Amino acid sequence: MKTMMLKTDMHVHSKYSKRPSEWVLRKLGAAESYTEPTELYRIARDRGMNLVTITDHNSIGGALEIAHLPGTFISEEVTSYFPEDGCKAHVLVYDITESQHQEISLIRKNIYDLVKYLRDQDLLHAIAHPLFPINDRLTPQHVEKFLVLFNILEANGARDVLQNQFITNLVKGLTKEKLEELADMHNLEPCGKAPWKKQLISGSDDHSSLTIATTYTQVECDLDDKNSFLREIAAGRAVPGGEASEPKTLAHNIYSIAFQYYKQKFSLDRFVEGEVLTKFIDQVMSPCPAGVEPDAGFVDRLKGLFHNSRKGRFFKAEPQNLQEMLQMEARKVILNNSAMYRLVKDPSPPPIQKPEVWFRFVNKMSETVLKASADKALDKLSTGNFFDLFHMLGSAGSLYTMLSPYLVAWAVFANGRNMVRNCKLHFAPDNKSVSKPEVRMGHFTDTLHEINGVALTLNMQIDIARKNEIPLTMITCGPENGKPGVKHFKAVGEFGLPEYQEIKLYYPPLMEMIDYCYENNFTHIHSATPGPIGLAALAIARVLKLPIYGTYHTALPQYASLITGDPNMEDLGWKYIVWYYDQMDKIYVPSRATGAELAEKGISKNKIKFYERGIDIDRFHPRNRNGFYNSHFNLDDSVTKLLYVGRVSKEKNLPFLAETFKEMRRENDKLHLIVVGDGPYLKEMKQVLQGENATFTGYLQGNDLEQAYASADVFVFPSTTDTFGNAILEAQASGVPVVVSDEGGPRENCVSGKTGFIVPSHDAAAFKEVVLKLASDPELRKQMGLDARDYMQRHSFESKYMELWESYGRAA
Repeated sequence: MKTMMLKTDMHVHSKYSKRPSEWVLRKLGAAESYTEPTELYRIARDRGMNLVTITDHNSIGGALEIAHLPGTFISEEVTSYFPEDGCKAHVLVYDITESQHQEISLIRKNIYDLVKYLRDQDLLHAIAHPLFPINDRLTPQHVEKFLVLFNILEANGARDVLQNQFITNLVKGLTKEKLEELADMHNLEPCGKAPWKKQLISGSDDHSSLTIATTYTQVECDLDDKNSFLREIAAGRAVPGGEASEPKTLAHNIYSIAFQYYKQKFSLDRFVEGEVLTKFIDQVMSPCPAGVEPDAGFVDRLKGLFHNSRKGRFFKAEPQNLQEMLQMEARKVILNNSAMYRLVKDPSPPPIQKPEVWFRFVNKMSETVLKASADKALDKLSTGNFFDLFHMLGSAGSLYTMLSPYLVAWAVFANGRNMVRNCKLHFAPDNKSVSKPEVRMGHFTDTLHEINGVALTLNMQIDIARKNEIPLTMITCGPENGKPGVKHFKAVGEFGLPEYQEIKLYYPPLMEMIDYCYENNFTHIHSATPGPIGLAALAIARVLKLPIYGTYHTALPQYASLITGDPNMEDLGWKYIVWYYDQMDKIYVPSRATGAELAEKGISKNKIKFYERGIDIDRFHPRNRNGFYNSHFNLDDSVTKLLYVGRVSKEKNLPFLAETFKEMRRENDKLHLIVVGDGPYLKEMKQVLQGENATFTGYLQGNDLEQAYASADVFVFPSTTDTFGNAILEAQASGVPVVVSDEGGPRENCVSGKTGFIVPSHDAAAFKEVVLKLASDPELRKQMGLDARDYMQRHSFESKYMELWESYGRAA
């Protein structure tokens, strides 16, 4: 007998689905769908569906409107609840009568009563999107109950591919024994002769008509009718077809529903036919199927983002405000992008292109708003004009409005992925590779490309992660160096600090970063900066519902005060630092003193975690002592070489070092100060030490830096603001005794009296005393150098970083 393949979209909505689940649509007052049932029918048939049904929420109104058309049957999506805890579930019920719909409406709020009725009536039914937490109460235990209650489960076309893959693998692995165990555990009765053999179906779950029939269920039948089709499903011979969705698709649908709402509410068809911007939005949001010309004229009324402008008023002059600037920028983007312009000229591109095209458009517009807002805000901040910052809130609100559908979509899909992770742990408790918390880290920083201790540490972390096959990705903006394990984003803009032009703040492309983190399935976010990129990290963690850890490694409040000369900036800086780091789930600090300072400022001690940092003890080694200064700077062994390595800036307390060194020279003219590094204080420091025994090498790297350390006699580090001080460890590993301040983190990396000396901060007399003592006693220097090297043997960078990585899993 000749057979045929029948296809049906088993989950699709029309205008009879009223209440939206997305808050952004509820905020607008929009309905869940505006699709006309007859249009839905036509689109489905045009896209190859042999049969058409409509599954509106708790309504058969849409299905009844097309019931007279060939190849249809009446269905609905029933909202039900677990009475014990209020967890919401959606049940798809097919081929029902009006009287059955009425009876379902009376008992639907109790899922057990509902399932009993459907079994008694022998109605084909399925649990919709079984891993989607509709009201955030879904747990793996509810999924266990679904497996007992339902013989048919849906692989939902509007959900993440990971959800559908997991549910497919779960039902494939279900055995008779396991199902009986679940039934006994939950005191539930399975149904059918072989209830452990589950059937999967699929539907688009479309609400906007953009994705109708992109996902479907297909069966091989000998007759082209609904009864044969449904019978094959009940017999377990159906095959899901089509593609799963992604956040961009859901966001595009939300925009489209909002478009249809405004178009209907304001009769927008009468405005601006043919203008590039409005026609583009018309086309990209059009609910019409491929090959059908949509009505022209959607004026961008999405909450005032682009205000109403009648024909003849577009782009006539230079933009006077943010809205006019957006209009002009939008037109440029469309005209300069072939895919977008094709939508204006060609109304029938494949529907699958539209979500990506719209994402690129909104991304470009959001970057325009972000750059304009950030430029003005930082300019006001840098000039102390704080009150004018309030005027920027309108721009921030516009940006939030513009992005809200994407933020909602990413959050919805993140919830689904978290549910998959929980179910993997729950359903495979004996599998150690699964039961151990998974860690895939996106580590955000704005200092990767600079020359400082933080950048050095982060680059070493990348190398160790790659060596040990650790799933770490460093995420940053700024100059790209091509280093594996690093994702560089092109900055939207940048801002140079007036007092510190060598430091630039980069504005991160937020949407691209969120999309990247979602696509790479990161499980954890780490922020190494409270700057703009750190703010992006915080936003991403919140949107994707991921734990976020932070590292506090720079005393920014103190730096702000020292750099600007304004003590009020320190108070302001602390307010911001406390606000930012209080958002973290864990805060890693490189010294106990730093942790105590954060706690004193108001951050919970329970969040603060001390971690020991290390260095490459094979690279920094006493064997590198080779007369480096003699060969490069004509400094022989007759002078005692005092070394400083780091940023040459006032916040490192270098004015104190310069003045104290001049005093020490009066007592020992064989002292020679060597400053390795660069920075804003370099020129002034050279002037202060003009005529003194001082050498400024500039930046040193590689072998030169290693030899510079090992060839010195004493390392001096007067900073009171450093939270750690890599240079302290590098000097000691090179066999050089150190002199450090008793404020900040470096003091914790020196054993006073053994590997060096800790002296009171800003105490010139104490500082002079220990330096002169070391300068006059070569044997003491030698012994302290040996002890320093021995002390550093336990500070291997790799071992310390592996301990840190293990702590991420424990914190999870």
